[in-house]
Amino acid sequence: MALIERREAVLKIIIQSYIAVAKPIASKAVAGDYDLKVSPATIRNDMAYLEEEGYVTRPHPSAGAIPTDKAYRYYVESVSREAGISLAEQYLIAALCQEVEAAIEQRLRLAASLLADLVQNVAVVTQPRTSQCYFKHIDLVALHDFLALLILVLSEARVRQKILSLKTRSNQDELTSLATKLNSAYAEMNSDEISAAKVELSPQQKQVTACITDMMAAESKLGLGRPYLEGLHLMLSQPEFANSPRALNLLGLFEKTDWLESVCSPEPEQRGIRVIIGQENRDEAFQDLSLIIGEYGVKNGAKGIVGVIGPKRMDYTRAISSVDCLSSLLSESVAEYM
Repeated sequence: MALIERREAVLKIIIQSYIAVAKPIASKAVAGDYDLKVSPATIRNDMAYLEEEGYVTRPHPSAGAIPTDKAYRYYVESVSREAGISLAEQYLIAALCQEVEAAIEQRLRLAASLLADLVQNVAVVTQPRTSQCYFKHIDLVALHDFLALLILVLSEARVRQKILSLKTRSNQDELTSLATKLNSAYAEMNSDEISAAKVELSPQQKQVTACITDMMAAESKLGLGRPYLEGLHLMLSQPEFANSPRALNLLGLFEKTDWLESVCSPEPEQRGIRVIIGQENRDEAFQDLSLIIGEYGVKNGAKGIVGVIGPKRMDYTRAISSVDCLSSLLSESVAEYM
């Protein structure tokens, strides 16, 4: 439901003030610090209306107002997404990223660090990856008569290893010959194509092929690449987490390997920058936080995630603009490397 212009102005003042000071905002502060050209009584009535409609809450009846998830959602949908960071900051980010003439991993680490500094919260950037991986080549190294190390190289320079218990005794020459045949037969195929390929195979070649397809299928199920996380200390220094057990809970949460997948899974209809506020998060552990999630990469190719995680009381315009800027720059970097 749309608010009348004055009540919308009052709500924005409450949100922006709370973002700045992290304390409940009193009606006299709204009336005294901002020229709304209405009486303090009108401001109190407007704040009472906002509370009744669920946009603000109060710790107790005589306290000031605190924005709710509903208020932040209204605010995000109504503010400009273009004025969060200055042109000078955008040029600085671009210049720093372009100076890194090194592997894409180093650019991603720098991007996460820059983003954390910009928003003073947690920043995360994942390595780009395609939803489907492709076979490049294998090496087989004899370890024992019936034991070999399978080294599988996939698209995007992903390398995976597995110890194979062979059904027949094999020496290194035999394993090298086997690998050469499979490298020629399966080049640039995905796991489904390898399974469907009409290649005449010995029992041992079938065993190795089955291992390859299992490893590739498991790799394709991994939705996101390796995450680079920066700025955790910046978020935990915010008033919401000072001397709070929530800080320890969050530290434990970020140590889990699958935390990012649980909060970043995109909805099919969602595109562009996504803002997930409080209880909109699927994972209960993140329902005191907000996330700004963007995607970068190349069309129909490798893609990654760039995002900001912080308290609901965050500077949304700055966070959204920063994520948008870095998404564009990282897309250019991926285009160079892929």
